[in-house]
Amino acid sequence: MTKGEQLALGSIGIGSLVLAIKAAAWWLTGSAAIYSDALESTVNVAAAIVTLGAIRLAGKPADENHPYGHDKAEFFAAVIEGVLIVVAALMIFEHAWSTYRHPQPLAMPAIGLALNAVATVINALWAVLLIRTGRLTRSPALMADGKHLMADVVTSVGVIVGVGLAVLTGYLVLDPLLAAATGLHVLWSGATMISSSVGGLMDAAPAPEIVERIRTLVGTHAEGAIEAHDLRTRHAGKLTFLEFHLVVPGAMSVADAHDICDRIEAALKAEMSHLMITIHVEPEGKAKHQGILVL
Repeated sequence: MTKGEQLALGSIGIGSLVLAIKAAAWWLTGSAAIYSDALESTVNVAAAIVTLGAIRLAGKPADENHPYGHDKAEFFAAVIEGVLIVVAALMIFEHAWSTYRHPQPLAMPAIGLALNAVATVINALWAVLLIRTGRLTRSPALMADGKHLMADVVTSVGVIVGVGLAVLTGYLVLDPLLAAATGLHVLWSGATMISSSVGGLMDAAPAPEIVERIRTLVGTHAEGAIEAHDLRTRHAGKLTFLEFHLVVPGAMSVADAHDICDRIEAALKAEMSHLMITIHVEPEGKAKHQGILVL
C-alpha cells in the first residue's frame, strides 16, 4: 500500500471519528450551526472514500487503453468531492432557514462546544499532514482532501465562536444566521475545488514560473542546436508532459542530435523528475526564428 493510499484510508477513519464527535455535539445542543458543521464532516468521509479509490486507480501503470497512465483519476476525485461539498452547502441552507423560522433554545451548549473544539483540533492536525504530503507527492486528490478539511476547520472555529456568542447574548437568531454563513463558506470551498480540478482535466499548463524555468533550462543545455520552438506543457496528476521542436544544423548526425536531446532531458529531470519529455528534432530549414534561442 502506497503512502497516499495509507493517508486516504486514514482520512476515512479520522473523518468517521470527527463526524461521530460533531454529531454528538449537535444531538446535545440542537444547534443549527453545529448541525451544518457535522453535515460537512459527513461529506469529508464520503470524499475520503472517493480519494482512496482515485489514488489506487491513478497508481496503476500505463496499459494499452491508457498509454499515458491513469493519473487524471485524481482530478475526477477532486471534482466529485467539490460537488459533494456544494450539495452539503445546499442542505445547510435548508436547515438554517427552517431553524430561523422556528428558533429553539440551545441545550447543554458548553459540552457541545467542547466536543466540537476537540473535533476541530483533530481535523486541523490531519489537514496539515494531508496538504504537506499532497505537495510532496504531487497528489491532487490528497491536496483537495487536505484543503477541504482545512476549510472545515475554519468553519468549525466560526461555529464555536458564533454559538458561544448566541448563548452569552441570548440572541437565538445568531445560530441559524451562523449556519447560513457556514453554508456560504462551504459553497465557496466546493466551487473553488471544482474550478481548480477542471483545469487539470482540461490540460491546463503549469504555473508561469515553472514554464519559464523549463524554457531557461532548454536554452542553456541545448548547445549545438539552433533553436527550440512550439514548447507546450500540460498537467496530468503527478506528471507534467512537455514537448517541443528542437532545430539542429542540417548536416548534424542523428547521434549528435540525440546527444543534445539527452543533455536537455537530464538537465530538466535533475530539477523536475515528474516531467515526461518529448522532443521533435528538425533540420535548420524548419527554424521559425522564434521561441527559445540556444545560448
